[in-house]
Amino acid sequence: MAEEKLNPVIQRVMTEQGQEHETRKSIFVELEKELQRPVVSYFTSFVFPVMIEDADADMLEGVLQKIDLSNGLVLFISSPGGDGLAAERIINVCRSYSRTGDYWAIVPGKAKSAATMICFGASKLIMGATSELGPIDPQLTIPEGGGEEVFRL
Repeated sequence: MAEEKLNPVIQRVMTEQGQEHETRKSIFVELEKELQRPVVSYFTSFVFPVMIEDADADMLEGVLQKIDLSNGLVLFISSPGGDGLAAERIINVCRSYSRTGDYWAIVPGKAKSAATMICFGASKLIMGATSELGPIDPQLTIPEGGGEEVFRL
C-alpha cells in the first residue's frame, strides 16, 4: 500500500531529473502568457557533438509555419554554436515568419558562437544573471597538399 502511494512521487522526481517534456511544458505556458508571444525552444547539446547546422533552419521554419505568430515570436535558445551561415538563415526565418517582423531571444544558460549570432539578430535579448554569450570565432577548413585539412581563421 505505501509503495503504491510512493510510486507517483518517485515517478515525478524521475521526470524532473530527466527534464522530460512535462516538466518544461508548464514553464513555457507561463512564459507565453507573460510575454504575450509564442515561445519556441531551440537547444543543441553541449555534451554530444551536435552543432547548429543548415537543416536546423528548415526544421525551425517547419515549426513556425504551424504557429500563430501575429504577436511575434520568442526563441528560447541554448547552444554551443555551429555554422555561421545556418545562424544567418535562422535569423531570417525568425524575422520572416514573425508577423511583427522581429523576434525576441531568451538565453537560459549559454548561447555561444553561432548561437550568439542568432541572439544578436533578435530585437530583444533576455538573459539571467548567470546566462552567457560567447565569442564569434568563424573557422574554415582548407584542404592542404597531401589531403590534410587545416583550420584557418
